[in-house]
Amino acid sequence: MNQIAVFGGSAHPQLAAEICTQLGVPLHPTMVKRFSNDCLEVQLQANCREQDVFLIQTLSAPVQDHLVELLLMADAARGASAARITAVIPHYSYARSDKKDAPRISLGGRLVADLLATAGVSRVLTMTLHSPQVHGFFSVPVDHLHALSELAAYFQRYDLSNAVVVSPDLGNAKSAAVFAKRLGTPVAAGAKERISDTQVRISAIIGEVSGRDVIVLDDEIASGGSMIELMAHLRANGARSIRIACTHGIFAGSALQRLAAQPDLSEIVCTNTLPIAPDRVVDKLTVLSVAPALAEAMRRINSGESVSAIFHDVPLSDRAAAE
Repeated sequence: MNQIAVFGGSAHPQLAAEICTQLGVPLHPTMVKRFSNDCLEVQLQANCREQDVFLIQTLSAPVQDHLVELLLMADAARGASAARITAVIPHYSYARSDKKDAPRISLGGRLVADLLATAGVSRVLTMTLHSPQVHGFFSVPVDHLHALSELAAYFQRYDLSNAVVVSPDLGNAKSAAVFAKRLGTPVAAGAKERISDTQVRISAIIGEVSGRDVIVLDDEIASGGSMIELMAHLRANGARSIRIACTHGIFAGSALQRLAAQPDLSEIVCTNTLPIAPDRVVDKLTVLSVAPALAEAMRRINSGESVSAIFHDVPLSDRAAAE
């Protein structure tokens, strides 16, 4: 590889180490100091001059601390004369703040994108944005990956002859359709109305799920409220079995335990874009690694190759929905 320096923040050191193992490069240390006034200071403890610098930091809880840490890492790399700074943000949590759906409301997705550029980030690598339009909030190039390949490869081990992919809402239906095409199954969707951050109402299931093995696909699971509501409707509509798949397993509070307690839920599958505390892991949980995909994208960015070519097996007509 060309001159490259990879640093990891404190949000998800295991993923950063796994990415560097895939790349065959060292993970350089980052020192984070908190002063008595609660301010953070970051020092990148390796040479950055004229290097292609990659900063790996997912926006997991506490999101604000990890975001400021990433901004300071970018500022430190810029001050150290880095040739280019790519922020590798597996989960861009502020993507949920993407529209003005109430008076005088902030657009966090756009503001944080501006902050990253101001701090010195010249490129962003992320995965499965909550809303595709968030891509347009950035004034720097964005490489937007998805985890459909990893999820599809996992579910292909099952007998899918009677399966159906279900999207919890119509907004995620395009990605669910692409996923269903990979698995060779039909697709259905829930008609969902969001009441609040943790409360939703699903009025109907659009599509046939009676007697079928359901695979629910979503981009992220936070409180689990949408999934529990959806499972009640799937149950009422005669689904034979239910599995859940998502890219970002936020699993706030007791979400994992609440989901695992559902008697007709066979499995919860997510990726490792976010760390999951060992004391929260449940028997029904399976975590897939996206480190190989992120490492390959970083290698292509470093060498000037096409990143979208990673999805060569996705038809061009479906890439916009998948990415």
